[in-house]
Parts: sequence; C-alpha cells; structure tokens
Amino acid sequence: MSEQTLELKGSLFPLSVLSCPDLSVNALQTQLAQKLAQAPTFFYQAPIILNLSQCQQTPDFAAIKQLFVELKLVLVGVCGANAELKQQAQQAGLAALQLGKDNKSTTSAVSSSKAAEVTANVASAATDSKVIEHTVRSGQQVYAKGTDLIVKGTVGAGAEVIADGNIHIYGTLRGKAIAGASGDNSKRIYCYNLQAELVSIAGNYWLSESLQGEFWGKAACIKLQDDHLVLAELV
Repeated sequence: MSEQTLELKGSLFPLSVLSCPDLSVNALQTQLAQKLAQAPTFFYQAPIILNLSQCQQTPDFAAIKQLFVELKLVLVGVCGANAELKQQAQQAGLAALQLGKDNKSTTSAVSSSKAAEVTANVASAATDSKVIEHTVRSGQQVYAKGTDLIVKGTVGAGAEVIADGNIHIYGTLRGKAIAGASGDNSKRIYCYNLQAELVSIAGNYWLSESLQGEFWGKAACIKLQDDHLVLAELV
C-alpha cells in the first residue's frame, strides 16, 4: 500500500477585504490605483476578498479579475453575496466566503492604566526575539519569522520591518511596520516615536494619513481590539 502524502486541513490567513458600493471596473481602477500608489510594495500580490454586501449593481467578475491581475493583486473570492451573485462569482472561478465582522478601522484611546501596561510589555520582550542593533535604512527589509522583532534604532522612510510576533522599535518609526504577519491578531507594534508610512497587524493596516493625530511623533503602541486598530501613547 502506498503511503498517504496528501494532507488537506483548514487554516487561517490574513486577507484584505475590499468594500465599495460602485464595483464598476472604471470606478475600481481609479480608486484602487490611488490606494496602491500610497503603499505599492505592501499590496503587491495581496490576496483580496470582494465584499458585495453594499454592491449597487451586478459586477462583471471576469473584468474585475483581469483588472486585479493588471494591478498585481490576487482576487481570491467574494463575501456578503446573495444567492445570484454567489453563483455568478463561483462561475467566474471565485470562492464564496461567509461575511465576517466589519474590518473598518477606527482610532480610539485607552486608559492610562492600559498605557502603563503597554510600557511594561515593551520592557519584557521575549528573549528569543530577533534583535537588530542598528538603524534599518531606506530600501532595507527585515523579517522576524516566528518570533518578535526588536530594532535598537530608527526604521527609516522606505524601510520595512516585518514580524510574525510583536515589533519593538527603540527609536523613530518612519517606514513600514507589519506585526502578526502570519495572522496572529494578538500581536502589537511598539515604537518610541511614531511617524510611520504604514502600520499593519494581521492584515489590518493604517497609512500615514490615518496616524497623524494625537499620537503622531510620540511613543506609541498599536494593537487590534475587537477587529479595530487602536493607538495608545506610551507613558
């Protein structure tokens, strides 16, 4: 008897969900091009789920798939579809998924006691973390696979730090920081000076324009709470 080598089992991966009332190809092309221009490397070949719950017309799935190919995105499937749209999407070779919780991000503050807790967490990083003893410069990428990442310096504009675990930056974060890269939404990003181009946890992200508020230029923590990104000042 031959040995069984095929294994098929369920797993969880971070996927971006695209919601837009107007799913015409022209509207998608214009809006996606603008969004991709803000962080092109972050979205390169990113897997995308199309949320149809707010759809105002019948999408041309074949044309949308082609658009995604041209934009270097991967259209995996749809969610929030009625029976008719679900059938049409499946006929176009797309998966039909169950609509999960709202993925929109909102900013909220935490209490001073929570902020103090965050500060303590910064000082107690795991001993098996990947440690970078210098500044991560523009164009460089550092990835901590299966563990936390500690940077004892600045993450420059155009640089990218990625970790399956938490990210601790004992300097200014000007580039991109992606924590929980393997999909763990309990991971966090800590930095001594928040000026990031992009932050992401388990596929949920904010660009610089969403960060330029109360915590900009301050020591900060970014985490996920009830599927929303949350900022807290380190005090």
